[in-house]
Amino acid sequence: MRVFKTLASALALATISTATLAASCTNDTWNKVMERGKLVVGVKADYKPWGYRNSDGELVGMEIDMAKDVAKKMGVDVELVPVQSSNRMQFLEGGKIDLMIATMSDRADRREIVGIVGPNYYTSGTNVMSPKAVKILKWEDLRDKPVCGKQGAFYNKIVEERYGAKVIAFTGNAEAKQALRDKKCMAWVYDDSSIGSDLSSGDWPEFEMPLNSEDDNPWALAVPLAEKNCVFGRFMSGMQYHWLQSGELIELEKKHGIQPTVFLQVQQERLKDWLAE
Repeated sequence: MRVFKTLASALALATISTATLAASCTNDTWNKVMERGKLVVGVKADYKPWGYRNSDGELVGMEIDMAKDVAKKMGVDVELVPVQSSNRMQFLEGGKIDLMIATMSDRADRREIVGIVGPNYYTSGTNVMSPKAVKILKWEDLRDKPVCGKQGAFYNKIVEERYGAKVIAFTGNAEAKQALRDKKCMAWVYDDSSIGSDLSSGDWPEFEMPLNSEDDNPWALAVPLAEKNCVFGRFMSGMQYHWLQSGELIELEKKHGIQPTVFLQVQQERLKDWLAE
């Protein structure tokens, strides 16, 4: 009888907690998307090959395909809104977009502003691209040297404080990389995944990624903070789980010419169906 009462009490508490959560969920964004029949997604337009404009001006890339897949699964149209690292969270917080899939690293301070839901769908580390002639051998070689960066990137502050680099932050990637070509800085600090894709494109034959990557950090998509534990947040968590388990993100890497990441391979193995042959 005592065990029965304990179980009954636990069940009652769980029911109350679920009811409280349900009552606090207005699901405003989800309902708005469904009513208008369109999902507005904030994506990058200058981060090839995850989000960029092709020769026709159309937004394409790995995360663009992901955004379109979300809309397809929801049964609605999709509108893509270009965002920058410096404004992507503000756009989501202010209601200019419904969802953000924009190469954002998952960090504790960002979880206080937007609704980051797991499992994380990608990861990258910090590295630099520099002219081979400069011969950067270690991170300490950046001390007191001008280094191009992107506004809003968390690693700008890290390389300044840890290695004494003098970061010159630009609004967009194109401007930062052009400054590197113009020798206004000795290196460009950015995600190793993006640098690797630039180097493999053949457009940077005189440049290299000379250092060991640091501060590997998972990428996160986000819904409005109020919807993190509600319908929209739960749905996006399921989308990420499916992308990882099915290997769809691995296929998107191949499609967009991205160097294969160990992270996606590990996640697919970790999340696989144990009964599947």
